[in-house]
Amino acid sequence: MTHKTLVIDLDRCIGCYACEVACKNENSIPLGVHYNKVLTIGPLGKFPDIQQYFLPSVCQNCREAPCVKVCPTGATYQRKEDGQVLIDKEKCIGCKMCMAACPYGARSFNAQAKVVEKCTLCDHLQKVGEKPACVKVCCANARFFGDIDDPNSDVSKAIAAAGPENVHSMPDSGNKPTVRYILHKKNAPWQPNPPKMLLSLIHI
Repeated sequence: MTHKTLVIDLDRCIGCYACEVACKNENSIPLGVHYNKVLTIGPLGKFPDIQQYFLPSVCQNCREAPCVKVCPTGATYQRKEDGQVLIDKEKCIGCKMCMAACPYGARSFNAQAKVVEKCTLCDHLQKVGEKPACVKVCCANARFFGDIDDPNSDVSKAIAAAGPENVHSMPDSGNKPTVRYILHKKNAPWQPNPPKMLLSLIHI
């Protein structure tokens, strides 16, 4: 099995938003559409013990993607060879059923093109042997890309180095999200549920 995804080290993320800018620039994303959004979680705790971290929210590239299951035209599909969830814009009718089905609010409606869009892990860059734009531009080296089913991949090595107690994922309602987040408790406590602003920010 092969399943390409991201691992994001929140201990390293400094909230510089370079990944957001690179994503928009690389994919020519119009205003109001987001593939990648950096959220601020916190402040948490009470003074003087205040903690905070930044949470980049992206498509979770679920193994059992609900967006794929509800798409009436087959526009949203999962590529068998690498597990990536992609959109065929020629087939998309803009019904937004996939947006309603996504538990993470990781899809946006492009009003100009009248189609739904999402992160593709810069599939066009992968085809020429490059990593996603957000991974390449991260000045804190907080993003890792690769096959989570390959123990020798960058993502698997990052997970192993962090230790299971410090590796987290978004809530799983049977969709099996694959993106992993590294956060040590000494830096901040992981918040197990996506913040309410996740949906509102992703869809503006």
